[in-house]
Amino acid sequence: MKVTSLLHLTRMKELRTAQSHSQAWIIQTWLSFAISTSATAIGILYLPVDGWVKGYLGMGMAFTLGSTISLTKTVRDEHESKRLLAKVDEARVEKLLAEHHPLR
Repeated sequence: MKVTSLLHLTRMKELRTAQSHSQAWIIQTWLSFAISTSATAIGILYLPVDGWVKGYLGMGMAFTLGSTISLTKTVRDEHESKRLLAKVDEARVEKLLAEHHPLR
């Protein structure tokens, strides 16, 4: 009974991790990125200051975007590595359960 409940929990975990983002979420994410970046760039361009100040703000925005992309990739890689370690641990447990027969 315990083995079947453990296998059931394992399958439920697999179902939860297999879910992907909906098309609406992906579109909303890209639109919000494009709108916020464009609005900030337009705001910098029409700012009533000298060109070097606009350049400084533009470079700050470019570095912020670059570091945001690096951060998201790092967070994703960390999440995937933890998920991989969890799968390895799961495989070990399943192997132990498959080898253990209480009636032997």
